Amino acid sequence: MCANVFGVLKSLFGKPFDGGKRMEHGGPQEPHHQHPVEQQQHHPAMMRLYEVQKEVLSLGPHVCTFSGLQDDREYKRMERELTRLLLEVDQVDTEGKVELQGARKRAAQEVEGLLRYLEENATHPSRLAMEELSVAARQLVDEHVVAPQRAGGVAEINDELLDTLQELVLRLTQVKTEGRVPLRKARYRALTRLCAVQDVLEGRTPHQTLSLPLSGDSNEAVHRINQVMVKVSMARSQLVALLMGLSGRDSCAHLSRILTELQVELDALDVSGNAAVRNYRKQVVEEINGLLKHLDLEGEGDDTRRYDLAQNNSIREIEAVRAHVSHLREGVLRHCAMSDLSFRPKAELLSLLTHLDQVDTAKNPCIREARRRAVVEVQAVITFLDLREALAQRHPGPDERPSHRAVWLVLGSLSDLQAQVLGFDGKRADKSYMMLEELLTKQLLMLDAVDAQGDEMAKMARKQAVKFAQNILNYLDMKTDEWEY
Repeated sequence: MCANVFGVLKSLFGKPFDGGKRMEHGGPQEPHHQHPVEQQQHHPAMMRLYEVQKEVLSLGPHVCTFSGLQDDREYKRMERELTRLLLEVDQVDTEGKVELQGARKRAAQEVEGLLRYLEENATHPSRLAMEELSVAARQLVDEHVVAPQRAGGVAEINDELLDTLQELVLRLTQVKTEGRVPLRKARYRALTRLCAVQDVLEGRTPHQTLSLPLSGDSNEAVHRINQVMVKVSMARSQLVALLMGLSGRDSCAHLSRILTELQVELDALDVSGNAAVRNYRKQVVEEINGLLKHLDLEGEGDDTRRYDLAQNNSIREIEAVRAHVSHLREGVLRHCAMSDLSFRPKAELLSLLTHLDQVDTAKNPCIREARRRAVVEVQAVITFLDLREALAQRHPGPDERPSHRAVWLVLGSLSDLQAQVLGFDGKRADKSYMMLEELLTKQLLMLDAVDAQGDEMAKMARKQAVKFAQNILNYLDMKTDEWEY
């Protein structure tokens, strides 16, 4: 939308205004009658519309990348500016001239378009969903970490807290942005801060259960380091509050200065005579560095390469693997349709898994999820090939137990259904999707009805078949959840 806005604005009023010059180089010229179009360009109404155009072009980039909500100060400022411009356009006197009326109408449409775009993004259901998840995270962190620390107590950091935060991160990665830059930016900023809080809290957990490595009585330097350690603990809580928007007084720059001063204080200590004290100081310095790396969050959302993951090198690697998998999958399905089992690119698929394992996710949850989904795609083809081969090599004897035969019959049906799932390229509302889901569920019910009659091998085979059917269902669900980076 924004690119279109600027393109239209630049051509909105015809040729650029020439400043009203009537003199050519070299001296005065004979007077001549202006063409009607030139007269329109010099008309006061057109001149005013030119001025509005410049202001709209200046505001446009800010509107098109604004990722906040309606109650944000920046939103209200831009809304006021655009409303003012709209009123000024409406007040331009066109003197009933068609050309001027057309220019005024187009100018009004562009300003209205920016106003509409600003409001749509700030009130978009996905943006509100992001805010809801962010509020839940803030309340959680405030209750367990920030509030206890402010009250002079100890933060309540445990596995349950970290697991809940991880669940919120995963839910944020699944919020749809429809490719809108403001929504991508908002999701990226929320994820960046929440993941930083995760990292800080996970780093704190062991320090609550382990005593300090050295006593303050053993060395004056140790006593000083212990004092710094207390300040680092307070700074860590302040950092969490900053990241979650729970601190109205502190700023990243202020906290950065405090931590840097603590580093200087540690560097000034003389610990040359004691290796244990040196290691202790090194540990505290590393903790400070770990906190400092999370303070560079003020302008990280201004670079599209950060939140538009289509430009990310790791995502490009993952997409290249997915394209390769898609090609191999089509080949496998084509050969299986002809009952030809000679095409078995399993070694190639395993090498793709190794490649995915080496992709750098940079602790970005969206990249991690993209890699996980690519791994599932590769594994789906591998398990399909393995089951096809097992079914082809099966030679049941006359004494095969009924429970074993029943499980194998279900596996045969699951193999056929998996081929359809691998080739499925529709949506959840499609009849074919609902049919596949229903047939897979029926196979689960058939497995549930298998009587193992106390046979441990039959129980294990049934359990594995159930897991296999559930994996196919999960894969079908993943293919149709419309996930995006």
